[in-house]
Amino acid sequence: MGDAALIPGLPDDVAVRCIARAPRSSHPELCRVSRSWRSLLRSPLLFSVRSALGAAEPVLCLNLRSPTDQSRWLLLHRGRRNPSPLPAPPLPSLGSAAAALGPFLFVLGGSLAGVPSAAVQVLDARLPRWSLGPRMSVPREFAAAAALGGRIYAVGGCVPISEAWAESLDPSASSAAAVWVVVPSPAHVREKWMHGSAVLAGRLLAVADRGGVVYDPAAEPPWAAVAPGLDQGWRGRAAAVGGILYSYDFLGHIKGYDPELDEWKRVEGVERELPKFLCGATLSNLGGMLCVVWEGKEKGDRRKKEMVIDWAGIEVSRTRDGGLKGRVLWVESVELAVPRGSFIAHCLALEL
Repeated sequence: MGDAALIPGLPDDVAVRCIARAPRSSHPELCRVSRSWRSLLRSPLLFSVRSALGAAEPVLCLNLRSPTDQSRWLLLHRGRRNPSPLPAPPLPSLGSAAAALGPFLFVLGGSLAGVPSAAVQVLDARLPRWSLGPRMSVPREFAAAAALGGRIYAVGGCVPISEAWAESLDPSASSAAAVWVVVPSPAHVREKWMHGSAVLAGRLLAVADRGGVVYDPAAEPPWAAVAPGLDQGWRGRAAAVGGILYSYDFLGHIKGYDPELDEWKRVEGVERELPKFLCGATLSNLGGMLCVVWEGKEKGDRRKKEMVIDWAGIEVSRTRDGGLKGRVLWVESVELAVPRGSFIAHCLALEL
């Protein structure tokens, strides 16, 4: 940090803890204090301290795809109209799966020049910087991915079907020890093609074309079919918040799945503050809050290359009769200079 004290009269370790508590929205201004502050605010040390202090803030990471398969990654911050652009990953893969763990984003497989890949690309959003991680055992395309118990899981999407249909990685291991480990799976589940995944109550859920599957590392056997109610009601992308799995159906309703009752219930009370139909809607758990993201209506000159992204934070509570009541806490919009027809390919929450 240099010879000068970060904060005069305080030991640097105490000063670091003080600065770490400042909200991320103030970091651009704090970088102007001194070179030492700027160096600290951009260092992994600060984010480690923020995490230890419980001061890490959730941010939303989006991947947009254009009609010509151009890809753009960015971060959305509450209260800021301008998103933070992220560097492009080293490999321009299509049909990749993605999972988030703390400040790290893992992009798994996908096709490169039309050929499925086993590549793993890792973004450290604190820096932000991409690196190549340990390659998976088999190439994958349109797989399911999730973080569970501190490990990253990749499920399905391999051609030809392989015994490594499911595998996991411990990203905290040293470089030499970080290898993908095959998760044994019964042969009959390997024919399934994954369309979405989520983690609910310590279990990995994956919706498939012929019946969803659930992986519970604490159960014996660990693989099973998902409950009938879940399988019938899960459509598209989903997010788990507070023990409930939320999805957006084709009728324009946000609904939640209760695993104890094996039934879906519509989230009431959000109709007046949200559009009737949310184009390209996706959901995420943003720091314990249900976050809904969708493609907003274009404003102004339709000839401009702009895409509007709307997002909302929703607090959901249970009613006395067992229903789900939603309260929209905020709705914000951002305008992006991207080609017309672009869509949201990935939406995940990171902690910074």
